[in-house]
Amino acid sequence: MDNLISEANATCLESELEWFQKLWLLRGKITFELSEQESALDQLAIPSYPPESSNYAKLIAENEMTMEERLVLLLALIPHIKPAQLDILQIKNQNFDLPFTEFGGVKGEKHRGILPTGETIMFLLAGTGLNKRFRLQSMFEKDHFFFRKNILFIDSPNPGEPFLSGTLRISKEYLTYLTTGGTYTPNFDQEFPACKVETEQEWSDLIVNESVMEGVIEIKNWLEHGYKLKSAFDFGRRIKPGFKVLFTGPPGTGKTLTASLLGKSCQMDVYRVDLSMVVSKYIGETEKNLSKVFDLAENKNWILFFDEADSLFGKRSQTSDSHDRYANQEVSFLLQRIEDYRGLVILCTNFKNNIDEAFFRRFQLVLDFELPDFSQRLHLWNTALGNEFEYEPAIDLDRVAEKYELSAASIINVLHFCLLKCMARKSSVILQHDLKNGIKIEKIKEGKSLIA
Repeated sequence: MDNLISEANATCLESELEWFQKLWLLRGKITFELSEQESALDQLAIPSYPPESSNYAKLIAENEMTMEERLVLLLALIPHIKPAQLDILQIKNQNFDLPFTEFGGVKGEKHRGILPTGETIMFLLAGTGLNKRFRLQSMFEKDHFFFRKNILFIDSPNPGEPFLSGTLRISKEYLTYLTTGGTYTPNFDQEFPACKVETEQEWSDLIVNESVMEGVIEIKNWLEHGYKLKSAFDFGRRIKPGFKVLFTGPPGTGKTLTASLLGKSCQMDVYRVDLSMVVSKYIGETEKNLSKVFDLAENKNWILFFDEADSLFGKRSQTSDSHDRYANQEVSFLLQRIEDYRGLVILCTNFKNNIDEAFFRRFQLVLDFELPDFSQRLHLWNTALGNEFEYEPAIDLDRVAEKYELSAASIINVLHFCLLKCMARKSSVILQHDLKNGIKIEKIKEGKSLIA
């Protein structure tokens, strides 16, 4: 199937490249030879395709793209599909022995060809016409579908340089979609500080108290009905977009699992951002990196899960130095993006008391995840094994559950340790000393000693 999609995309793009070549030659005749009028651009025949013929044709039809929009899309693709077609940008102005300023374009660090810029677009479509140049810039505003759908964008230029000197870039998602036809899943790296979280577990595996479960149901209700309430009823104008939740509680109490299960049950992707890793010592980098997450999430309707929230939203007595001042800028930036986000945002912290009280009013819901009580621990010890393994008779699970206050994640870790021991012995029976050693390991991780 992917081969058929890529072949269909290739067929369309070959026609588009031929059209691009004709348009470039026509622009040369208009600007340099003065042998054609500006109106000739509008008369140039544009290839047409049935919307179902390829991903490329489908995207054009869905967005009712104008000639200008198609040219911009194709220009963003050319460095990836036929970079030599832009070699013409390296032609020099013989009067000055310099490249033509109006062509735009920049050289890449490793790419030997030329990368198009906003100026390249303006030369091809507007020539020297200022009125058309100004009108075309609307294609790079936030309300245009190029931005809203994260299709393409112009990179921010260096400080003090014109906006249109920025490089024209197509998103990795649409580069994949319009070429090989595959589904692009962003990978965690320095430029995209988020990773997808998934789970094979079910709601029956989640061990939380009744209050938390009621809150989870409230979140599910919003995921299922919140968008309609906001858009289809008069009451919607009284409420802010999106739904903001704070999860608090010790490690291993089900915060990440809850977020994963919400995504799984509502068929939505969940992306986790570790704020302690995102905060950058370089001014502007935190905002830049988080912007990429929010911009992509807006189009994909992701659930955003921000872990280690206290690293940015911790209590601050006063702003004492430039680092604190910049940290406050980061907080303000993130708060604004969270306020504006139309989907579900979950912030998570292990230490509720570390969160500045001023931030609590910004959440529609605060859920306190607690360590499981005796009955919950006993239930987990009894049910987590499945049917393939069993405890030796000497193990008193009631005593184990009562004596050791472990999180659900810690209990799973203990059982994982024990089952590996069983498999090494080629046995299906958990031994008491293995269970005790597994618990000891978890207690050491918590910084506690094991009392016999």
